[in-house]
Amino acid sequence: MSDTQPESRGLGGLPVIGALLDPPPTVAVVRLSGVIGAMGGFRRGLSLGSQAGVLQRAFKLRNLKAVALAVNSPGGSPVQSALIAGRIRQLADEKQIPVIAFAEDVAASGGYWLACAADEIYADASSIIGSIGVVSGGFGLQGLIEKLGVERRLHTSGDKKAMLDPFQPEKPAEVKHLKDIQGDIHEAFKDMVRARRGDRLKGAEKDLFSGAFWTGTRALDLGLIDGLGDLRAVMRARYGDKVKLRLVGERRGFFGRLRFGALSDAPAGPDWAGQAVAAIEERLIWNRFGL
Repeated sequence: MSDTQPESRGLGGLPVIGALLDPPPTVAVVRLSGVIGAMGGFRRGLSLGSQAGVLQRAFKLRNLKAVALAVNSPGGSPVQSALIAGRIRQLADEKQIPVIAFAEDVAASGGYWLACAADEIYADASSIIGSIGVVSGGFGLQGLIEKLGVERRLHTSGDKKAMLDPFQPEKPAEVKHLKDIQGDIHEAFKDMVRARRGDRLKGAEKDLFSGAFWTGTRALDLGLIDGLGDLRAVMRARYGDKVKLRLVGERRGFFGRLRFGALSDAPAGPDWAGQAVAAIEERLIWNRFGL
């Protein structure tokens, strides 16, 4: 009896080796780039609504060995950060697929929250990592309207409804209320980092959770990341030179491309002012990290 397996034949009678050859391993690549949360106008940031379908498709690829997250985000909404990270973990646990995050220019604040959804985090030596904290900003404009001779008229039902109104002087009780909310969000962020990084964290918590941010080199020393390297090099070293890196992105029809494509950055249409303000806000968030 021969040990040789008969060749199977494919289309046109050509030999199919196998059942012959194992297909190359596949790594799904999901880009998580930009500010997290709504930005106003035609501009939109990362949200579970925009990423749920992308993540679902990424974890369904054939011969999938890992999902790589290409993270380039200065943060934004803590709720959307938690929702996206939570969906990544749900799918990873359900499919039993490892997730590896790669920080590009910045994975800070909510961007680091997203990176922590991965089992491992890599970054460039000059990437900006961390900013585990909560920030809220605004302006006090009460002096301006007085100089302009503008009378402020505001009517509410509920004595806290106009809390932190920028046209009124700050009240200590209202500031304390805001800081209490920030404290709750900060604790949730810290709990997530502790749960995901565990005993890999090497720095003192008073430093790690101070809201400070570091380069990739320093973040490695602090245990905030697992190594230095780029996505392609790390994946080829792990899964071989034949690994297929499959970028999985949003599916958009014609009107979606029209709305969110090149025209979305132009201050055209009735909402040009809202778009301009959103663009400024987005730029300021990136500027916090010198980018």
